[in-house]
Amino acid sequence: MQASRRRRTAMSNTLYYQPVQKAEAYYLPQFQTLDNHLSGNQSIYHSPSTTSFSSNGSSICHQESQTYLSDVRQSPETNYGSPITGSCITDDMNDFMHKLKELETVMLGPDSDFLECYDNSLSSSIASQEIDSWRQMMEAFPRRDLKQVLIACAKAVSDGELLTAQVLISELRQMVSVSGEPIQRLGAYVLEGLVARLAKSGSSICKSLRCKEPASFELLSYMHVLYEICPYFKFGYMSANGAIAEAMKDENRVHIVDFQIAQGSQWVPMIQAFAARPGGPPHIRITGIDDSTSAYARGGGLNIVGQRLSKLANTFKVPFEFHAAAMSGSDVQLENLRIRSGEALAVNFAFTLHHMPDESVSTENHRDRLLRMVKNLNPKVVTLVEQESNTNTAAFFPRFLETLDYYTAMFESIDMTLPRGHKERINVEQHCLARDVVNIIACEGIERVERHELLGKWKLRFRMAGFSPYPLSSLMNATIKTLLESYSDKYRLEERDGALYLGWMNRDLVASCAWK
Repeated sequence: MQASRRRRTAMSNTLYYQPVQKAEAYYLPQFQTLDNHLSGNQSIYHSPSTTSFSSNGSSICHQESQTYLSDVRQSPETNYGSPITGSCITDDMNDFMHKLKELETVMLGPDSDFLECYDNSLSSSIASQEIDSWRQMMEAFPRRDLKQVLIACAKAVSDGELLTAQVLISELRQMVSVSGEPIQRLGAYVLEGLVARLAKSGSSICKSLRCKEPASFELLSYMHVLYEICPYFKFGYMSANGAIAEAMKDENRVHIVDFQIAQGSQWVPMIQAFAARPGGPPHIRITGIDDSTSAYARGGGLNIVGQRLSKLANTFKVPFEFHAAAMSGSDVQLENLRIRSGEALAVNFAFTLHHMPDESVSTENHRDRLLRMVKNLNPKVVTLVEQESNTNTAAFFPRFLETLDYYTAMFESIDMTLPRGHKERINVEQHCLARDVVNIIACEGIERVERHELLGKWKLRFRMAGFSPYPLSSLMNATIKTLLESYSDKYRLEERDGALYLGWMNRDLVASCAWK
């Protein structure tokens, strides 16, 4: 989550020249409900709206149907102020085979005949005469390196070497663990993606998922934990909000179009910031776009978002309007945006454009169509926040390698801030990250909705649509650097070619930039 540009004028005097800690409060949404804020709690809820990460078009953890592999059961224990839910994985982690079988059952449903048939064929195909070659194969991997076995299995799947893939899958079942080292935990979900792909269920796996959706408050608690333990979303929303605030510092009427509004919490600190502007706040109108499948994560439709933001704006005496556009971002047409003359326009693409089909999927290239449409509206600023990964048009095997590398870094970063024995960690990884991993590995065509591109490709798309870069803000960069200091020194922030990159060690994870 990423590049921001800031301000040193008008609003600067009250917002941007304040100490870093105070500046952060304007751009860093806190994870509390809007209702709590309005009742006197000054800590504002913020959930990632593209949390990036969801296989149905929500984002690095959307708040839509990001449910994954867990049969949710309530527990009397609490953590982070919300009920702890039991995992479909038992606390006894000694029996790896039983655990992974249970994981598959929850993921694909108890009546998933294709998986049972697949396992039966696996057992019959690996006859006793194959045992020696199996052992020789595994001896080729030094110290039974899990990452190398996963790669070898993916290569076998890619090359159609079914027996080799079957043997490696059987071995992998003994090596992965949803409560182990980062690579073991990620390996459990990668393995399920490989099994689904080999069983030729990739095109229907999302439809085959039968695990129960968690209740709204449970899903939000998982996202809350992820939001607090990883700076990715905070980085993205801070940078986007900063760019918009800078562009709108002298405007009297502001229209923000958010292509994935989710809970709408990204705009809470923005409303607060404008309320403190010298000379008074502008009139703010927000058009919130979000597909109806995410309604359960809000506890209702987009009207709830509008009501909450309107109530907040009224509290801060900010003139405010909300327009709900309940549709997929790729379906948006000009008339859905209700553009008015006399309003300065800002468009927010945070963790959402990678869900839009392009020419590799659809006869209509929605990514480029939307950018051209937005450019024709003459916006003052357009923000882009995306995962820095290349999974859109890559063939299966290089896509697998990229996914393994990307999510290894993410799972390792989670390990730094959330103890391995934490009861919520499995739920966080399953509900906010694992489904995306499986979607990237197992699915193709229209079923594969996680289609990330590197920032270089996004820049090309923006330039082809007629955009030019919007400059970064050194003040916001300093604010984000201070934020990262509260996490781990393994996170790094780098400014390159007009964009901000947030990385873990030597791996870029999120990129942010703005355009005009």
